[in-house]
Amino acid sequence: MDLRDALAKAAAHHGIQPEYIDVLGRKIAVSKRCLELILAAHGVPTESSEQIERYLHEQSVREWSSPFDPVMVVRDDTPEFPFRLPAARDGSSVKFEIEWEGGELQHFWFWLPQLAETRRTGEFVEKRVPMPKPLRLGYHRLRVYWMNPPDLQVFGETRFIVCPKRAHEAGSRMAGLAVSLFGLRSGRNWGAGDITDVKTVIDAFAPAGAEFIALNPLHAIANRQPFNTSPYSPLSLLYRNFLYIDVERAPGYRNDPSLFEEIEALRASEFVEYERVAQVKTTALAGAFEGFLAAGGSPEFDAYINAEGDMLQAWAVYCALDEEMHRRDANVWVWTQWPAQYQDPRSSEVAEFARQQAKRVLFFKFLQWVLDQQLAEAQAHALSRGMKIGLYHDFALATDRLGGDLWAGREYFITGCRVGAPPDDFAPNGQDWGFPPPNSQAHRANGYELFAQIIRHCARHGGALRLDHVMRFFRLYWIPEQLETADGAYVRDRAEEWLGVLALESVRNGFVVIGEDLGTVEEEIRHALAAEGILGYRLLWFERNGGGFRSPWEYPPQTAVSTTTHDLPTPAGFFTGRDIQARREAGLIDEKAYQEQCAARELEIRRLRDALANAGFENDPLGFVLSTRCAVAIVNQEDLTGETNQQNLPASTWQYPNWRRKMKVSVEEMAGIAEKFRAEVKRAGR
Repeated sequence: MDLRDALAKAAAHHGIQPEYIDVLGRKIAVSKRCLELILAAHGVPTESSEQIERYLHEQSVREWSSPFDPVMVVRDDTPEFPFRLPAARDGSSVKFEIEWEGGELQHFWFWLPQLAETRRTGEFVEKRVPMPKPLRLGYHRLRVYWMNPPDLQVFGETRFIVCPKRAHEAGSRMAGLAVSLFGLRSGRNWGAGDITDVKTVIDAFAPAGAEFIALNPLHAIANRQPFNTSPYSPLSLLYRNFLYIDVERAPGYRNDPSLFEEIEALRASEFVEYERVAQVKTTALAGAFEGFLAAGGSPEFDAYINAEGDMLQAWAVYCALDEEMHRRDANVWVWTQWPAQYQDPRSSEVAEFARQQAKRVLFFKFLQWVLDQQLAEAQAHALSRGMKIGLYHDFALATDRLGGDLWAGREYFITGCRVGAPPDDFAPNGQDWGFPPPNSQAHRANGYELFAQIIRHCARHGGALRLDHVMRFFRLYWIPEQLETADGAYVRDRAEEWLGVLALESVRNGFVVIGEDLGTVEEEIRHALAAEGILGYRLLWFERNGGGFRSPWEYPPQTAVSTTTHDLPTPAGFFTGRDIQARREAGLIDEKAYQEQCAARELEIRRLRDALANAGFENDPLGFVLSTRCAVAIVNQEDLTGETNQQNLPASTWQYPNWRRKMKVSVEEMAGIAEKFRAEVKRAGR
């Protein structure tokens, strides 16, 4: 076998696609150098074909010599499962044992010659074992024993996850409101929207027929302008941004008159001032924490800490270290700049720091508990007001490579590569998103426990979960660090396992799953998502038939629909070309490109106006979207207020106030736009 053939074989073993189809339908071959670098990131030696063959042989022996994979993910109607054993013992008897989630044991026995053989290698054989019925949804353990009377010898075990065939169903056609929580303007918040503001929005829109309030990702971020305010580039996927706490409702809170002037200024500011809001809230919440402890704390807080365990401890220690290292040196912003002994979360120095700073570590746990309690109250309030879904949460694609998740769990990420997208019409040079790919083998070795916990945390206190870039479960575009963005390759993943665990969490916790499947998506991915009961995502701007726009009745029912997203022009911005002007003002395009884009927009506007008129919704894109057959319709706050500026201008940082815009209408003044929502929804028959 020559080197190129060996590389191709190793690439197939790790799911690296040797070619892909781009947005123009062209077949793009992946370079030999790209294959080598991605394989190296997986730990594959690539200097010679002999090295690669030796590596693949070792991998094969490791697989065959274990009776089970590191985790077994099945559906509740799966008829059988694979079992590997030494060929020399094929005449033996074995006992299988399932330890169900609650601790109950179930046994079943087989004489191996009676089981069907599926594969064989020189020394090993694989057989198919009938599943016991019925299977119980959940996270269990499966063991196998050799029958050597009077003794039993454990031969192997694995985590055994039984999943439903489909995620929790959405039900009938419904509509709800999407808001940028940080941008909610009110007469009582502290310069950024908080959970009490959400309850006020619920009170306005529940009587108007809204079945949910869709929020931006609530993940914890650095709250530093302009580079660390995106909710889609969080420090942690597990824990949330304390900026959303209503401080005045925190246990132990006491008025601090010295903060009033700053709070008033932040409340009146044009944009969200993340760093100042974080500072004033940290000060006030530290005071509340002291009052809470002085009053004796609470059993609920203790129970929360115990339930969260090591994950919360790691996050709180990270927060305390981040604060302390920046206090010592104002130029230190990320953990990779910390002294080496603190970059290892398992070092003795980190343990000693956590011991010495135990009270500050406890404070950061307190913040997460308070926010969790307030979100629980908001969800209960939404359901009590008659909403079917309540809070609709958003789950970011990945975590910041310099954030808390990477500090605490580097083994779950691949080094040497980053994730992005190949060149397309919107990004001719491709997109580099800057974060590392997930290490799927580490997640499998972990039995998908971390993934399940992340999903559980993100969906908690909500009835729907949107997954940014749902194609992540099928394949991601990897860019080796030494190569340009356009020179990457797609790497496939075990979608059936990821989606099985997602479906299990969805059914158990009663939340609908929406998968953001925009852009170039293989058709089989959409079919697979539909089979899983995961709603697709459709945007008015993208739904075209050739040059024109699709009619409402052409939208598929098993989808969520909206006019736009945070990265795209608002309806008013689309018709005025405000997004194109913003790109020119930010220096992202020159005058020539500006003129070309304006001319192209004029054509798009004419085509959209024709589609709206033909459907009976002249100059009414919101009514058009609501009239589609889609199961879920998402009405953005900008649809109702006529705002022309979008929340995020892709490819910009300091040039544009990304993720900082406040609503034109305060939450106390929402009755008018709620009435507009009611009229539009009623007209559409939702």
